[in-house]
Amino acid sequence: MASPDPALPEPQRITVPGATPPGTTLSVLDSGGSGPPVVLLHGWPDRATLWAHQIAALAAAGHRVIAPDLRGFGDSDRPEGVENYRIGALAADVLGVADALGVGDFALAGHDWGSSLGWAITLRSPRVTRYAAFSVGHPAAFVSDGLIQKAKSWYMLWFQFPGVAEEVLPADDWAFLRTWAHVSFDDGHPLPGQQIADLSRPGALTASLNWYRANIDPATFVPTGPLQMPPVRVPVLGVWSDRDMALTESQMRRSAEFAEDFRYERVAGAGHWIPAEAPERTSELLLDFLR
Repeated sequence: MASPDPALPEPQRITVPGATPPGTTLSVLDSGGSGPPVVLLHGWPDRATLWAHQIAALAAAGHRVIAPDLRGFGDSDRPEGVENYRIGALAADVLGVADALGVGDFALAGHDWGSSLGWAITLRSPRVTRYAAFSVGHPAAFVSDGLIQKAKSWYMLWFQFPGVAEEVLPADDWAFLRTWAHVSFDDGHPLPGQQIADLSRPGALTASLNWYRANIDPATFVPTGPLQMPPVRVPVLGVWSDRDMALTESQMRRSAEFAEDFRYERVAGAGHWIPAEAPERTSELLLDFLR
């Protein structure tokens, strides 16, 4: 049986300054305080509470911890239209939340799509002081990692077909999602139930799939040359788990080629959802990195 989640701050609704579409509102957990700020970004198909144990641990260590439900997920807005989920709009959401909370520079951590978004924000904004990427490596390392990673990423292409995944994923009480993504969870872990409850709400599954449809181009799924991107100049922590069903170790290790200061950590015995499956180790790694 999984340990219960710790007490968390009450979520607050923040209308993101300058968001597209205007008026987009996110649900945000903010531990408050004047300590060094840390922003935590979840992935598919999660919400901010993926980081529940880390929010508590980082706040107890004196950090101000900010964890939004990213657009399309949790209790945040789910705007219609694939174009509203492009990476630029998603990055602007995170920076806009920081602005609304009066936060300037901040440390950043992301998992899954939150990790991909975190790389994009770190490359775009000088406000990020250091970055911890969980599961998903630097975009150049990911796209050039070879056929094993492409095979593991098959679902990204399947998700491109509107209506298909929306029909198959919920079938038989979400049987495919349970067997494909959650084989490493014990029966008492709450995360699969939370994900399924979230995805079952009207429009939520399509909104979550729009992250893939807006940012994964099938025409460039197998690149013909290296992806040209500037190096990441702030310290980076890359974390991968040895039971991940969707990502190879090499795409994370090779991220060192694209970051000037890169530290790699391998978590043994955990599946894809490292913050939930190895909560103590995740908190330990983050606390050490943020020191």
